[in-house]
Amino acid sequence: MSGEDRQSQLAREHKERQARRAEQATPKAKRNTLIGAGIAVVVVAGALFAATNLLGGNGASGKTAATGSPGADPSTDPSGVPALQPSPTPSADLAKLTCSYRKDTSGSPAKYVGMPPAKPDLKPKTMTITTNLGAIVIDLATAQAPCAVNSFAFLAKKNFFDNTKCHRLATPENSGLGLLQCGDPQAKADGKNPTDGQGSSGYVFNDENLGGMTYNRGTVALAQAPEAANQNGSQFWISLSDETNQLQPDYTPFGKVSQGMDILDKVFKGGWITNPDDITGDGGSNAPKIPVIIKDVQLT
Repeated sequence: MSGEDRQSQLAREHKERQARRAEQATPKAKRNTLIGAGIAVVVVAGALFAATNLLGGNGASGKTAATGSPGADPSTDPSGVPALQPSPTPSADLAKLTCSYRKDTSGSPAKYVGMPPAKPDLKPKTMTITTNLGAIVIDLATAQAPCAVNSFAFLAKKNFFDNTKCHRLATPENSGLGLLQCGDPQAKADGKNPTDGQGSSGYVFNDENLGGMTYNRGTVALAQAPEAANQNGSQFWISLSDETNQLQPDYTPFGKVSQGMDILDKVFKGGWITNPDDITGDGGSNAPKIPVIIKDVQLT
């Protein structure tokens, strides 16, 4: 059997197993199975690896869904996004903090530009993502997710995100969620590439701020595979709908959109391209019909 035939067989078997699990699941577990991307089995240089940078729900984890944010302010900006006012973290603790970045050993295709410094930069307050459709400004929860923000600052300085494409649009119709996922340097975002969503920065780091912010409209969080923990990399997602708040608190939230929700709303309403060859079998590479290309990322 050729490598391509073997890969097709593995993908088919994966989808069949996933379908059987979905049929046997409880209603809650079944919904969580359908709302996230799964672990994709891929052949690379004759070896199998699990792709670990996809967003996914974990219906079997036993964790409850995020129901509130200790530091959330009920006020909203004109776009309807709650203002970000995260609870403070003692400055003494932050002064002693170091981050642990580790080589990604999963075998996922990577664009490696080095490792971020262990001592996090605590100065960034905002992140501006300049896209082909306009600028998206994010207020950062630096004190609550310092290692995540530090990673983004490092990658931005290395121009890691420049000319990358947001590869996944999840909607209530196709997955029970509303989010745009980006950060895969290998993604083609054409609704045809079966491996979109598997690219990474070549390193991983630990979860932060779990349960500290809800995943409602405007929240920005890191993506990783279902049932994975402490495997964050370059991929992230932006919540486009309050329905994303049903996700369990397994994904590091590190900011809120303060400008540019009108751009994201346009993409959301534009719909998605179903990828029939998505090897995860759960929409991890369903691309937005309106392309979103990241031109530059800056943290200030």
